[in-house]
Amino acid sequence: MTPMKKSYLIDMDGVIYRENHLIAGAAEFVEAMEMTGTPFLFLTNNSAPTAEDLAIKLNHLGIPGLGPRHFYTSAMNTADFLAETHPNCTVYVIGEGGLLAALHEKKIYSDAINPSYVVVGEGTATTEKLTKAHEFIERGARLVATNPDNWCPVSADKTRPGAGAMAAFLEASTGRRAYYLGKPNAYMFYRARLRLVENSHVKLDQAVMIGDTMDTDIRGAVEIGMEAYLVMTGSTRLEEVGDYVYQPTRILQSVADLTTEIKSGQPSDRLNSPVFAHTSVSRNKAGNRHQTDVYSLHRPRPRPAMTK
Repeated sequence: MTPMKKSYLIDMDGVIYRENHLIAGAAEFVEAMEMTGTPFLFLTNNSAPTAEDLAIKLNHLGIPGLGPRHFYTSAMNTADFLAETHPNCTVYVIGEGGLLAALHEKKIYSDAINPSYVVVGEGTATTEKLTKAHEFIERGARLVATNPDNWCPVSADKTRPGAGAMAAFLEASTGRRAYYLGKPNAYMFYRARLRLVENSHVKLDQAVMIGDTMDTDIRGAVEIGMEAYLVMTGSTRLEEVGDYVYQPTRILQSVADLTTEIKSGQPSDRLNSPVFAHTSVSRNKAGNRHQTDVYSLHRPRPRPAMTK
């Protein structure tokens, strides 16, 4: 039977693995896509690793045979954006190897004297680097962040500051606004879909986003007009979903729920949103649970968290 004509953009942390452990059924899900020739691309806001690094990581975790073409990171997205909008620009980078490699591949070179942009990615930022970045921005450099995540998980009980937090620091110190790439920015989804076409010659309207985060994965997909599948193996709890104006196309326990569907080519209505409508959702929680455009107009700094 002919497989369903769908292609997938897939978040990684919280969807395929958590920390350094595969989520149950993830390997079989990827195997099913490869076996049926289903086009897919892993999409991550983590700008620190290269695509090669991610392929090696999945190989170690139990998903072998993938290559760099199966991955698209926020670092690669930032390099694509700058190369398209400002060819021959130079950058001062606060970030790690994945970001530096992506920029270099697009012939965007580091400049510690008079950069066109300060680019902030994931990684450790020293006071000295932040001070230099502050000075460059005051002298006219534009501020770009690879992604808006204010914090990132390190382990089950430990987090670290994300690129969004460091960019917010520079926003506060310079009074200049950063431009945030990565999910949920539509440019990330636009370029990822183009890459799917380049890799497999599929139509753009066939791509589905699979993610675990309402604020980045689901929001970005909805805003660009894609189907969006939310999995319950990551950062979002079921009782939180109803708090958002935008909603996922489907809610799945995990990517394992799609394996049989991909193999058979027959769509299933299992766990389709809003099948959980009977679930009791509290509306009395205090505090701001996610960024809203109205809230950001009233309080531009510090920037509200994009992940939970």
